Amino acid sequence: MSFICPRVSGPIRRFLEPALGTGAFYSAFLHCCENTCLEYAAGFEVDQQLAAVSHSLWREHDLDVHTGDFLRADPASTPPFDLVVTNPPYVRHHHLSTDDKRRLQTAVQDRVGLRVSGLAGLYVYFILMADAWMTEGGLGCWLIPAEFLDVNYGRALREYLARRVQLLRVHRFHADDVQFDDALVSSCVVLFRRKQPSLCHVVEFTHGGSLALPGESLRVTVGQLDPGSKWASYFRPRQDHNPDDLRLGDLFDIKRGLATGSNRFFIMPREVARSKGIPDEAVRPILPSPRELTSRVIARSCDGFPDLPRQLVLIDSKLTPQEVRGTYPEFWEYLEQGAREGVSVGYLASRRTPWYSQENRPAAKILCTYMGRSRSGRPPVRFIWNDSDATAANVYLLLYPKVALSACIEKEPGVLRQVFECLQKVSGDLLIGQGRVYGGSLHKLEPRELASVPVPALRQVVPELCEHRQLALFD
Repeated sequence: MSFICPRVSGPIRRFLEPALGTGAFYSAFLHCCENTCLEYAAGFEVDQQLAAVSHSLWREHDLDVHTGDFLRADPASTPPFDLVVTNPPYVRHHHLSTDDKRRLQTAVQDRVGLRVSGLAGLYVYFILMADAWMTEGGLGCWLIPAEFLDVNYGRALREYLARRVQLLRVHRFHADDVQFDDALVSSCVVLFRRKQPSLCHVVEFTHGGSLALPGESLRVTVGQLDPGSKWASYFRPRQDHNPDDLRLGDLFDIKRGLATGSNRFFIMPREVARSKGIPDEAVRPILPSPRELTSRVIARSCDGFPDLPRQLVLIDSKLTPQEVRGTYPEFWEYLEQGAREGVSVGYLASRRTPWYSQENRPAAKILCTYMGRSRSGRPPVRFIWNDSDATAANVYLLLYPKVALSACIEKEPGVLRQVFECLQKVSGDLLIGQGRVYGGSLHKLEPRELASVPVPALRQVVPELCEHRQLALFD
């Protein structure tokens, strides 16, 4: 709370904490702003037991505790507040009912004219719904997950902060500095004033250290803030790149590995599949978890399987149920077991015909691990060369050469291996800069994010593709 006080240009007379808990923020406010002329303080708490505790703790300090859901309360029932501060509950979208999402989306649309994605967490609604409770020029201070900086479903919140209010500061805690006891997510503090911003207004982005003494700081004007882009880049060292540099998306179609719907049922050691009477024609080789790979190169056995101590197979068959039942009774019994356990009616399996077939993910020569942590200076994700016929599950990203790169490979087969060696030199900072980070320094790259990674070294490997990129940008 202490970093708010120097920014307060007028007295705080009315204080609101929309997710009160036991009143930690109100306690901090009283400690930091003991000389303020506070006229009224209120808090909402949906949990009756916590609300009772807060009422007992603060009855002598003039805090009006409302037992109920802030998101259902009527802002017209009370005059607006000069300061709204809280840590809203971290409830992910799949824990919200469809009816609640629709109600909240409609309310936000009516109050601030923004459309919130159905994938947004509850904290997004808290901030946007609180707008109606604030005075013109009032301060908002929120401790929230930092994921909104990166993800598509955070766009409505970025739009609000960049265009509807005067954003003052965003402080992002280091990914190892987890602020939430019940969720492994990286966190940030967002401070804004409820007033229309000018394009030349300067926003401060700080990172690491503490709120009072951040490790890094960057100042950005409102005119530079694009709600459609990732704001996480403001917390990372800037790296200048030639706009003509090839990006991975120029060379590859990048797909996430296949999702089976039940790895426990569909993936098993090769010898286990044989012991269950599952025929070779009903399975295909699949790579193990990246944790089991000690080398960046996966060699090929004579039968196309990975040359690894543990060889895995994936059930993937187009045989009809009648063909399986008549020809492979043991395999049929295993499928029947899966049906009894509900595998066949799962979301993914029920949309496939037959349900024990898989989506099309051919083996890829180059793969990238989907997520990981930085350790001992090593990049959090790594590129792997796959000489086998094995496909991969969705813990990998698969890189398939596009037409232009395929033409280069046809002329000179060694080109793809040269591209792979270039990828080994991509810095961890560059990869992190395109992806997203969660609590505990867990980094993740989606296919579109990996596609945006520039690789300057590719200029020497495939110069003709650089020329194609320049023409495309010019057109």
